[in-house]
Amino acid sequence: VKGGIRSDEVLVDLPGNWPDYVFQPSYELLSIPDLKKFIQVNGHLPSVPKEKSVAENGIDVGEMNIILLEKIEELTLYVIELHEQLEALKAK
Repeated sequence: VKGGIRSDEVLVDLPGNWPDYVFQPSYELLSIPDLKKFIQVNGHLPSVPKEKSVAENGIDVGEMNIILLEKIEELTLYVIELHEQLEALKAK
């Protein structure tokens, strides 16, 4: 299909793991300094496709939603961690 698609509803069947694994104790969240270094070296977030790849190949909408949810869940963990650090500093 060239051009837009308009619909009231779209259901995408997703194979694979939903990113709730991010909240498991075994999930290794990058430290913020390591994340910063990754971004400086690679110019994108871990697990997110590079701009060149997207330009050449497009994206799978279902797969991209999984990646984006993973990043949102990771951000949530970073916010919780920063909140705990802030509360500890306030307590001092």
